Amino acid sequence: MVRAFEKMVRRLTSDRKFSEILTGSIFAMAARAAAVAFAMLANIVIARFYGAQAMGILAMVNSFLFLITIFTVLGTGTSILRLIPEHIARHSVTSAFRVYRKTQYVVAAVSVVSGTAFFFASGIVADKVFSKPHLSFFFALAAGFVAFKSLMDLNSQAVRGLRLIRTFAFMQLLPSLAMLVVLIAGTLLFRHPNNPVYSQLAAYAVTAMVGALIMDHAFKKGMRTDDVVKPLAVPEILSMSMPMLMSASMYFFTSQTGVIMLGMFRTESEVGYYSVASKLANLTAFVLQAINTMAAPKFSELYHTDKMDELFHVARKSSKLIFWTTAPILITLVLLGRPLLGLFFGGDFIVAYVTLIMLAIGQLVNSISGSTGYFMNMTGHQNAFRNIMFCSALINIALSLALIPRFGMNGAAFAGMVSLASWNIYTLIYIRIKFGRTIGYVPLFWRSPAK
Repeated sequence: MVRAFEKMVRRLTSDRKFSEILTGSIFAMAARAAAVAFAMLANIVIARFYGAQAMGILAMVNSFLFLITIFTVLGTGTSILRLIPEHIARHSVTSAFRVYRKTQYVVAAVSVVSGTAFFFASGIVADKVFSKPHLSFFFALAAGFVAFKSLMDLNSQAVRGLRLIRTFAFMQLLPSLAMLVVLIAGTLLFRHPNNPVYSQLAAYAVTAMVGALIMDHAFKKGMRTDDVVKPLAVPEILSMSMPMLMSASMYFFTSQTGVIMLGMFRTESEVGYYSVASKLANLTAFVLQAINTMAAPKFSELYHTDKMDELFHVARKSSKLIFWTTAPILITLVLLGRPLLGLFFGGDFIVAYVTLIMLAIGQLVNSISGSTGYFMNMTGHQNAFRNIMFCSALINIALSLALIPRFGMNGAAFAGMVSLASWNIYTLIYIRIKFGRTIGYVPLFWRSPAK
């Protein structure tokens, strides 16, 4: 088996068409692994020193903040990932910078207005949505950081569009590292029960400010006085971004419905147990995100220069790499999930093992499917992907409403598993029908694409 793995690595590294993605992905993957390690250390500190209830409150605050920022970013986090490499390839760095700057101003303005509105509505959200009035303070506090979280998300994607892999790796590392440092300092100096929330929000603010400085420097370093600029009006940017906004919002519902509905129907502690299981199952996401760091802008470049054979070659090789790097993690979680939960988070968290298994199965389908979402968005099929995600979100919500009141976190996990698997499978079917080819990877059925 070791020889087979070594043979696969040699084939990937010798493939000139794929070497750029592989090299960048390895670097980004290492940085992302470090970020995940810092995040898991923070979760362990919270679980050990603050308990499952604090973990649940943090999960609900994060879900609340993620939901708002999906709409304040307006889908531009994905469209900018497509527009920057497209404008650089067709026009100039200055042209790409003008698009980015317009997008940044729009996101900042919408974020400030939305954050203010949710600040005053925090009591309603805590009481009417979650039936937990005592959480109104946390939601009001999170609303004040909407602009920071929105700009952090936008800048992270813009860096990817510029293919600044080391910079992107640093920006991925910074939020979890900053949170861990602030959390440990707060725990040692004064163990206030709200420290986990304070640490998370502080990390978003630091990353947003550092990211804005990095983006300005990165763009201006590549700009020339004779650059050709292709004007792109705000309505044009938004017309492309809105379907991606719908896709992003539907993805949020498929990934965060469990936390939100558990918060509505069950206790903060059960939300905390589910949150830990979800974060363990999502350990594979750092691999997917690292590979997509290079793959997504490459998809855009190849598609818009009409290199379809190379596009599918790169996409399928990406899927193969995703599978073989995530499969060992998922197998470990299935076989050793119970002792891992008890060892790192405490004996109370072992009750989340069945939840972890179901979420891991959903992630397995995700890894087999490859970069389906980015492939659709980067090749101009964002409308179809939006529709697929909408149907998947409805499935998740319906199953969650039916199962969570009775089965709690296991019901949430089953709904999440079915939803994640369904949108990946539907997207693969769409790509097969549209292009006559697939980007998925199933070992027993894999045929190596021609070089």
